[in-house]
Amino acid sequence: MRNFDDIRFYKDEEVNPALKEYVNHPMVKALLQFTFPELKFSDIQAIVEECHSIEDFQSKVIYLSVEKVLEKTSEGLSDNGFDELDPSESYFYISNHRDIILDTSLINYNLYNHDLVMTASAIGDNLVQKPFLMALSKLNRNFLVLRNQSPREMLKSSMKLSEYIRTLLLEEQRSVWMAQREGRTKDGNDFTQQGVLKMLGMAKGDMDILDYFAKLKIVPVAISYELDPTDMLKMPEVLAKRMKEEYKKTANEDFNSIMQGAMGQKGRIQINAGQVLTSEDFDTIREKDLSINEQLKEVATLIDNAIYRNYKLWPANYIAYDLLKNESRFEDHYTEKEKRQFDRRISRRVDVKNPLALNSYLLMYANPVINKMSLNEE
Repeated sequence: MRNFDDIRFYKDEEVNPALKEYVNHPMVKALLQFTFPELKFSDIQAIVEECHSIEDFQSKVIYLSVEKVLEKTSEGLSDNGFDELDPSESYFYISNHRDIILDTSLINYNLYNHDLVMTASAIGDNLVQKPFLMALSKLNRNFLVLRNQSPREMLKSSMKLSEYIRTLLLEEQRSVWMAQREGRTKDGNDFTQQGVLKMLGMAKGDMDILDYFAKLKIVPVAISYELDPTDMLKMPEVLAKRMKEEYKKTANEDFNSIMQGAMGQKGRIQINAGQVLTSEDFDTIREKDLSINEQLKEVATLIDNAIYRNYKLWPANYIAYDLLKNESRFEDHYTEKEKRQFDRRISRRVDVKNPLALNSYLLMYANPVINKMSLNEE
């Protein structure tokens, strides 16, 4: 069997030694004290040292960490569609991507609540450069997507990643989560990158790529936060892109986004699972007699439409759309009070005298409305 050691998460026998090594690291300690505020650290340490598998660590610690984040920074998490899934099956979940750590944490929190197979989840190696973050990610069943490689290295590592995902799904019956694109959506416009699907299909072997996708049981997932606690942090990159300027990340930018994403106020959160993509869905694409690249484009559109359809729109989304278009088309979807609150949020977070900044900020919240309207299904 191929060696996946450079990208895989911990095996169960590696969990306890890793926890013992990192339990006193200041950042890990802070996470644990946040999770168990009422316990002495020696008692927390005892809980952690009783974890001998990823499942132990996720159920005894991380599940409670996510619960605390929801309790302190949100007005609750709701979901739809997960009760249609089979607890004995593994699935390939592909979702829109808004938050570095929370997206996959919340999906797994949800899967645990529905008694479904929890996921191994992809994470860019650029996000876990600090040793304690690498350890935490492997303890949470994250596998690495290697970034910043030469084209030749990229091809090799994509093939390996594809084979690893295939092994997890089809041999180990382990569900997998992956974002629909590299990096978070900064402008609110969620779309699936063909490159992600191309990588996924590399391990198909002799199979037709559409048959292979059907075998993976792909489930599109829409994650919707009422408010984005990192919206301000995303603005410099969004503006640079719109002004066609090169954007260089600052040293701690990703880490700051992780912290702000976890601890900032998010309002309500909804995660909706679409229906599993079936052979019939892929047959419709096959009948069009397209090249592989065109087929991938169609699969991407299929996933995008499922995400748009299942994306929960909040008052902030409708308000942003109406402000952007200078209309009152959606005024029955929000109250005057909600509009005033959103206006206040804008004035605190954006230079309203800068038309490009204001337009970009409104689009972050309005794009999901525009995308849902593009389906012409309402």
